Amino acid sequence: MNDLPALVVALPLLGSVAVLLAGLVRPRTGWPITVATAVTQVVAVGALATGAFGDEPIRYVVGGFTAPFGIELVVDGLSASMALLVAVVSLGVLAYARTAGPRSNPFYATYLLLVGGLTGMSITGDVFNMYVFLEITGLTAYALVASGEGGRSALAALKYLLVGTVGASLFLLGIGYAYVATGTLNMVDLSAQLAEVGYTDPLVQAAFGLLVVGLFVKVAVFPVHTWQPTAYAGAPDSVSAFISALVSTVAAYALIRIVFTVFTVDFLAANGVARTVLVAAAVVSIVVGSVLAVTQTEIKRMLAYSSVSQFGLVLAAIAVANTTALTGAAIHLVGHAIMKGGLFLTSGLVATETGARSIDGYDGLAERLPAGAGAFGVLALAMVGVPPAVGFVGKWYVALGAVRAEAWPLALVIFASTLLTLAYFARIVERMYFREAPEPAASVESADAETDATTAVVTDGNGPTDDETAASAPRVSLGMRATVVGAAVLAIVLGVAAVQYGQLLEPTIERLLS
Repeated sequence: MNDLPALVVALPLLGSVAVLLAGLVRPRTGWPITVATAVTQVVAVGALATGAFGDEPIRYVVGGFTAPFGIELVVDGLSASMALLVAVVSLGVLAYARTAGPRSNPFYATYLLLVGGLTGMSITGDVFNMYVFLEITGLTAYALVASGEGGRSALAALKYLLVGTVGASLFLLGIGYAYVATGTLNMVDLSAQLAEVGYTDPLVQAAFGLLVVGLFVKVAVFPVHTWQPTAYAGAPDSVSAFISALVSTVAAYALIRIVFTVFTVDFLAANGVARTVLVAAAVVSIVVGSVLAVTQTEIKRMLAYSSVSQFGLVLAAIAVANTTALTGAAIHLVGHAIMKGGLFLTSGLVATETGARSIDGYDGLAERLPAGAGAFGVLALAMVGVPPAVGFVGKWYVALGAVRAEAWPLALVIFASTLLTLAYFARIVERMYFREAPEPAASVESADAETDATTAVVTDGNGPTDDETAASAPRVSLGMRATVVGAAVLAIVLGVAAVQYGQLLEPTIERLLS
C-alpha cells in the first residue's frame, strides 16, 4: 500500500514502453501486454482507493524529499475516484477497440501513455507536475485523434493541438505567476503562501485567471470549446469515447483542485469578479452547448456539444462552492464519463453495423439493432436526468446546492438544461422506436453514384456510411455489444449507489471547503 500511489502512475507508463520494445521482436504482443497492464491498473487503483476515503488523504513523497521541496502524490476520495474511473473506462474502451480499432502497437503504447498522464493528473499534489501530466495527456490525445484513417482525423488533431497548446501555455504561465508570488509549487504549501501574500494581490489574481482559463480550454468551456466537436467527430470511435469520457473530466477535476485546494473558497470570497466569471461561464456553456447540440444532425458532433453543456454544470457547482453542489459535481463527473463514453461507443457500434452516422439513419434502429438501440436509449435518458440513473443524482445535487446558496437563476438554468437535453435526445429515441426502418438500397450502383467528395467527408475512416462500405466493414463483436450494454447498466447502478458514494466523499469535500 505504501508505494501504490507511485505504482499506479508508473505502471501504464512502463506498459507503454514494454509494448513498443516487445513489438520490435513480436508484433502481436502489443495487445496482450496492453490488456494485462490495464487489468493490473484496475486492481492496483482499486486497492489504493480502499484506503482513500478516510479523514486524512494518503500522501506519498517521491524520492524521499519531503514536501514542499519534493514531489508529492496525494490520494483522497476525489482523486481516487478519478484514478479508478480512468482505469475502469480505459479497460472498457480497450475491449471495444479490439474489434473496432485502431489496432497497432503505436496505438496501444500511446493509449497507455494517456492513461498514465490522466492518472498522474488525478493524484499529483504539485502544480508543476500537474502541468507535466497535462502535457502528456494532451500530446497523447492529439496523437490518438490523428490515428484515424483519412484527412478529417488529421485536421481534427491539428486543431486540437493548436487550441490545446494555447490552454497548456496559459496554465504554465499561471504556474509561473504563482511561483513568483510564493516561491513554492506544492499545492498545500502554495495555498498557505497565497493566503499570506493576499488574495487581492495582482500577481495572485493573474495566476488564478491564467490557470483557470487554461483549464477552461482543456475542459472545453464555451467559447474556448471549438476544438472539441471537430476532435470528437474526426477521431476513431474508440478514441472519441475515451477522450470524451476522461480527458475533459480529469481537466474539470484539476479545475476543482486549483480553485479549492490551491486558492480556496477564501479567494472566491475576496474576489467577487472571479465567482461572477465562473457563474457566467457556467450559464453560457450550459445554454449554448445545449442549443448547439439541438441543431446538429451528426451524432458525434451532437454528443460533443452536449459535453460543453454538461461540463457547465460542474462550473456551476464550483461557483456555488458548497458541500452539496461539489458532491453533485463529483457524482456528475463520474456519471458523465460513463454515460458519454457509452454513447460514443454505441454510436460507433451503430455505425459499424448499419453505416448510420447521422440522426436520420437511426430510423427503426430498435428493429435492426435492439441491443444498440436499447443501450443508446438508456444512456440518453440517463444523460437527460431520468431517475434512478446517475445523471439525475448529479444534477439534483448541483441544483439543490444552488438553491441552498439562494442562487435561484443558476438553479433555473440547470432545470432548463434538462429540458434542452431532453429535446436533442428525445428525437433520436423517437426515431429508433417509433419510425420504420429504411428500405435497403436497391443496388450497389446507387451507392457508387454518390460523389467521392461526400464519401470522403462523411466516412473519414470512422466507419461505413452506405451499404457497400457497410458490407466490407468489421462486424459488431460480442465484446463491442458487452461494452455498450455494460455502460448502460453501470449508468443505472451508479445512480442507485450515488447517495452512498456522496457520503463517502464527505470528508474530502469538507477538506476542500475548509
